[in-house]
Amino acid sequence: MSLNEILGSAISGLAASQAGLRSVSNNIANVSTPGYAREKVSLATGVTAGQVNGVRFGEPSRIADRFLEGTVFRRSGEMGAADVASSYLNRLQSLLGAPGAEYGLPSRLDAIDASAVAMTGAQSSPQTIAAFTSNVQDAISSMNQLGSDVASLRSDVQSEIADSVDRINGLLVRINDLNGTVSRLDGTGQSSAGVADQRMSAIEELSGLIKVNVRHQSDGRLTIDTASGIPLLDNRLRQLSLPLPGGAAQTNYPAITLRFADTSSGPGAATGDKIDSAAVSGKLGGLIDLRDRALPVFTEKLGVLFSGLAKTLNKVSNDGTTVPAPNQLTGRPTALTSADRLGFTGSAVFAVTKPNGELVASTTVDFSALGAGATVSDAITAINAGLGATATASFSGGALSIKANTGANGVVIAQSPTAPSERGGVGFSQYFGMNDMVRSASSALVPSGFTPTDPHGFAVGQTTHLMLRDASGKTLTSYTMTGSAGSTFGDLVSELNAGAIGAYGTFAMDDKGRIQFSPQSNLVGAALSVVGDSTDRLGTGQPFATIVQLTGAQSGLTSAAVRPDILASPGKLGLARFQVGTAVGAKALGTGDNRGATAFVDQLAATVDLGKDGITTTAARAADLLGNAGTSASQASSTLADATARRDDAVNRRDSFSGVNIDEELANMVVLQNSYSASARIISTASQMYDTLLSMIR
Repeated sequence: MSLNEILGSAISGLAASQAGLRSVSNNIANVSTPGYAREKVSLATGVTAGQVNGVRFGEPSRIADRFLEGTVFRRSGEMGAADVASSYLNRLQSLLGAPGAEYGLPSRLDAIDASAVAMTGAQSSPQTIAAFTSNVQDAISSMNQLGSDVASLRSDVQSEIADSVDRINGLLVRINDLNGTVSRLDGTGQSSAGVADQRMSAIEELSGLIKVNVRHQSDGRLTIDTASGIPLLDNRLRQLSLPLPGGAAQTNYPAITLRFADTSSGPGAATGDKIDSAAVSGKLGGLIDLRDRALPVFTEKLGVLFSGLAKTLNKVSNDGTTVPAPNQLTGRPTALTSADRLGFTGSAVFAVTKPNGELVASTTVDFSALGAGATVSDAITAINAGLGATATASFSGGALSIKANTGANGVVIAQSPTAPSERGGVGFSQYFGMNDMVRSASSALVPSGFTPTDPHGFAVGQTTHLMLRDASGKTLTSYTMTGSAGSTFGDLVSELNAGAIGAYGTFAMDDKGRIQFSPQSNLVGAALSVVGDSTDRLGTGQPFATIVQLTGAQSGLTSAAVRPDILASPGKLGLARFQVGTAVGAKALGTGDNRGATAFVDQLAATVDLGKDGITTTAARAADLLGNAGTSASQASSTLADATARRDDAVNRRDSFSGVNIDEELANMVVLQNSYSASARIISTASQMYDTLLSMIR
């Protein structure tokens, strides 16, 4: 080997050692940098014309394992979803209040039972009645406030979705730019390790926002898909488009769509893909699940709880009366007109009494005897005929009113003890809300009692827009009901079953006039929601979804309250019972009658028919609502702890392979320093040999 070859080999060894030392120094400097993958210079024997000729080395390369990095991405997505679920469900649970908290919903409901019991121990004590009515109003106000708070939570979730979409778009743009830089550096033989580290850090943040699958390409680029297979970045960059940004409150929110990025002229064309369910996982998936499934389900159950409570309380209040009886009973608006089928069976008693409870007049109207074709107008006629000149019944705007013709007298409605009146599962007085304790401006609070053959009464152009989501919150389909199939409620059911939603289940009308949707067995947890309803039955102001009690959201909670006159004067809550069969001139009402208080206690413990939600007690329904909320929050916290542990384990495994070990780097530094010294000695020796040869020539 010539001196030139020896010197060339030594110089290449010196350069290789310097490159290695630079990489080691860079590794040591970034020992605490998150996401940094250590660098290593590759060395190979230099061979020229079959002869060993020093050392060849390349640009520093990242030491990373694609499988371990992919595991971090997947588990970051799981943790992101678990994190937002735990945060919001814990907030929801705090809104409910602890079981023993003084101002929580559980305590408000317990106070109703306790004050009802207290009324039974005092003979019509104004204080105990006031406490009872106040507790009922507090419970309704708490439920109403809770519903508003949940709506606010959904708005907060929507705001976070908008922020997440903006951040995802920013990260995709950055990753796309870094993709180009990595590809260019690799193509020119330069090191792309630093840029690749920045890219991986961006992808790790992205994976916490939306679960992604990452694939490496031969040119150094990375392609990114969502966990559900929607491409986000390949040869073209996509951007997420949120149709409704910010926290605007909505019943239903449109899906997030994807568009090709086009920086020269604004957003590009739609790709045809959309994100409309929690399947994308990550923080975005968790937020979508909360917005479209978890929080709406809670609102639905809250509405059902209120419906059961209102129905229970109104049953008792409509069976009772005050002493003296009120001069006029005015019901709430219903969906009926005077020409509608009456639809009542059994009998009800209508009476007029003096202030001291003495019976002036009484009539028992047998609705069954009026015939199947009897109308509401026929019932009014029968009542007026039976009471004669003592009182007058009228029906206007869907509301029934009965007034005693003498100012001092009062009006009473009672059920027949042998054959009580019934339509839609409730008595005559309760159906028309003649003596309701709880009223709502947006709901009748009772089943409609319509049958499939009754005319629906909706005008041409009036529609109801329905949407069906699966258990994950994904939109399965939607349908706009127009009433074009026919003029009856049965025709509406047929139209719904023939529509897009009918492919996923069955609509049916029960014997109380409620229309219920039963999803197919493979769609357990699918939920129906009402996006919009412009229908109005025959000008009564009652829309389709409310009339048929399609979902719990139509419960009327938002406008519900204890009747204002009862709150102002608790004595107007009737606790007395009319004595059916009393002769005219005898006392039919007594001032000491407190049977209504006992009836409240008994009825609050009795079961109530909640339609698709089954037959259960109000207490059981409340326990189910509150228990499920607590269980969901607890499970979300446990899931977050597990997801965090799995993500941290994946990060530790990745870093143990790719991260910097200071002891290992120091050992490598010693080896490279020794190599550098050896190369330097060879150069020094070769220089001395050159000097010796030159001196011999001289």
